Amino acid sequence: MASPALSHFLPRFGVAAAVAGALSLAGCQSWNTQNSLPPTSGVQPLKGLAQNVSVRRSVVGVPLIESNSFHDALFTLGYVHASDRIEQMVTLRLLAQGRLAEMSGAEVLEVDRLMRAVNLKKSADELYKASSPRIKRFFEVYARGVNAYLFRYRDKLPPDLAARGYIPEYWKAEDSALIFCLLNFGQSANLLEEINSLVLAQKVGSDKLPWLTPSYPDEPLPTAEADKLKGLALHVPGLSELSLAAKQMSTLNSLGVTAGSNLAVAPQRARSGRSLLASDSQIGAWYYVQIRAPKYQAAGASIAGLPAILQGFNGKLAWSMSSAMGDNQDLFLEKLKRQGNALYYQNNGKWQPVIVRNETYFVKGQRPIREAVYETRHGPLLNSTLGINANNALASGYGLALQMPELKDDRSLDAFFDLSRAQNVEKASDASREIRAIALNMVYADASNIGWQVTGRFPNRREGEGLLPSPGWDGRYDWDGYADPMLHPYDQDPAQGWIATANQRVIPRGYGMQLSNSWDAPERAERIGQWLSGGKQDNRSLIALQYDQTTLFAAKLKMMFEAPGMALPLKNAIDALPDADRAKAREAYSRLMAFDGKLSAGSADAALYELFLQESAKKTFLKQLGPESGVAWQAFVANAGLSYPAQADHLLSREDSPFWGDSRNGQKEDKPTTLARSLAAAVSSGEQLLGTDRKAWQWGKLHSYRWTRNSGQAIRAPLQAGGDQNTVNSAGYRWGQDFAITTTPALRFVVDFALSEPLMGLNSSGQSSNPVSPNYANGIDGWLKAQYLSFPMQPQNFERSYGKTRLTLVPGK
Repeated sequence: MASPALSHFLPRFGVAAAVAGALSLAGCQSWNTQNSLPPTSGVQPLKGLAQNVSVRRSVVGVPLIESNSFHDALFTLGYVHASDRIEQMVTLRLLAQGRLAEMSGAEVLEVDRLMRAVNLKKSADELYKASSPRIKRFFEVYARGVNAYLFRYRDKLPPDLAARGYIPEYWKAEDSALIFCLLNFGQSANLLEEINSLVLAQKVGSDKLPWLTPSYPDEPLPTAEADKLKGLALHVPGLSELSLAAKQMSTLNSLGVTAGSNLAVAPQRARSGRSLLASDSQIGAWYYVQIRAPKYQAAGASIAGLPAILQGFNGKLAWSMSSAMGDNQDLFLEKLKRQGNALYYQNNGKWQPVIVRNETYFVKGQRPIREAVYETRHGPLLNSTLGINANNALASGYGLALQMPELKDDRSLDAFFDLSRAQNVEKASDASREIRAIALNMVYADASNIGWQVTGRFPNRREGEGLLPSPGWDGRYDWDGYADPMLHPYDQDPAQGWIATANQRVIPRGYGMQLSNSWDAPERAERIGQWLSGGKQDNRSLIALQYDQTTLFAAKLKMMFEAPGMALPLKNAIDALPDADRAKAREAYSRLMAFDGKLSAGSADAALYELFLQESAKKTFLKQLGPESGVAWQAFVANAGLSYPAQADHLLSREDSPFWGDSRNGQKEDKPTTLARSLAAAVSSGEQLLGTDRKAWQWGKLHSYRWTRNSGQAIRAPLQAGGDQNTVNSAGYRWGQDFAITTTPALRFVVDFALSEPLMGLNSSGQSSNPVSPNYANGIDGWLKAQYLSFPMQPQNFERSYGKTRLTLVPGK
């Protein structure tokens, strides 16, 4: 099985690895695996085309589609998506449908149960029905292109897919809406946080929970949110199983990574006097493509399964997206009782029958399973789907209902297409405001202007903030419609001369709508702001910024060490340590105070800094949340990767936290004592992991990039990595567990309007999910070396990027 820590590098086949286990390519098929590669030159007839279409490929396999009609271009987009990424498309469709077990067996059945309860099909049906006839035609034509591939290569599928004996169903236009809804579903970090927070509440109670769920460094602790749970016997049947299923679902959903950044630089901040835009994304499922057709041209990032370029450049406008970390999904605890064979839930003092829908699961190698899914007025009961819905199990505790926004009358799919055709910032702003089905930071630029718009549909909560589950029986916490889109944050041509988002809080405290309480830590955004304010920019400086490995958290840590209320108590706490520990703590303190914050792979001080972060988390929290193998500690570690973490919050403040209370020798510890012991432990841990020669320590020896195939076979040997979760060039790890990299930017691009060909980009994932393709994982070298490739808009420059070799698709009979 592929390690989850590596799945972000191999999202298009890491998904398959996670659900299929270790598959050896040798002997798992009886045909020549090269037969699974569609041709990239010559002439190929395809039924469904109206006219000839040309497809050329760049050196890394990016297709240039040249067509005399936009419909034929969309048909061809479906064909090339399927040619390169059919495994990704099939796997994500099955995940969204709750049908993975049909292909991969019982080990993913709990994920299927969760996804059947969530019922993305309902959302997709609403979204598709609300789309214009024009968009529906586009989706239908695209689906015909996918099916042209499936018809021709049904018996020559990529080996990892064929080895499982699964024959994909033909693609439907509605399936593309389903993929979009899976993308949207994956952008809500707070759903997993709410589940994990309930696990933590069961461990420490509602009184201590706020200390584990901070919103932001300058926000008060969410005590009012936790008070919603006060006095409740938090017995939620199946909560541990739900938590595990949700984490597994998150790992499988390569569209579900929320981290990334995007920025735009106004002309006054650019060396050339013309705008720039830059974007990076940790979603590994991105697929570069360029389309040239009458009245439509664009190049950029698409997702196989969706007939759209979601971010890129069209010759006049550059646009990009990053997660807004919007909280538009809420969990509600529901009081349940069973009378006879019927299940009821409480609503404002009255008992109402749940809605029942029956689901049938077809599990590979087993007999079909038929189970009920229960729904309340808030939504489906997620924990009723995890093998506990028999007899009276749910009557003994709470149901956990998920409410999501309705997508009726939603024209988001139209809006994305309109955005890709917009010729200036004003038109881009108009289109972005109509994107309601997904919460994003849309940043865009033309040669003279820049802009930003938060998209999405955000509930008005009568009470509460949605950070933690609410009592569903109390109408005070119900939704009351949605925020007026005119309140959604936006900006255009700000006086500071730049716009930047990195999943940080983008609104001031007390803003007039509830956008979220689950922001990422602020350091990446602060570093981008520091960089952009430091001088005029060009494409080279923005590329350097995308690869920057300086953390501002280190400077904040030093300020905390030297704060008036900390400096002397910390010195005294270090002095009070046993001799050996005291020497180590003094060494660690001295080196950390001299540390410049540059997390390069070869830095010894960077290694010590990260060892201290890990040790401080364990010394602060493990006593009350452990053991390390327990579900509570795992929930705590997982939440640190989802939004601003308690680990950081406690290091920089919270001197009165009850989690400083680890008793030793009958004496209760305070923060300085815990920090002193953490400093000593960091050196001890370094000696154990890296040896006693401090000069030989390197951060990259603890922290490395790894690429593997589904079989576990290495594509590239481990390579030392710098950075961490707080650097622009992100390389996050599990804070409190280990240093294995869990997230890095996969796709990057820069648009410099001063250049004759403004767009350049790279993608570490490679274009193909077929391991026998030359374009499988072939973006790694370019990604490591920052070798951005040009995407030319002018036909006279096509040959330089895409060569002369072409595949000509012709109408077939």
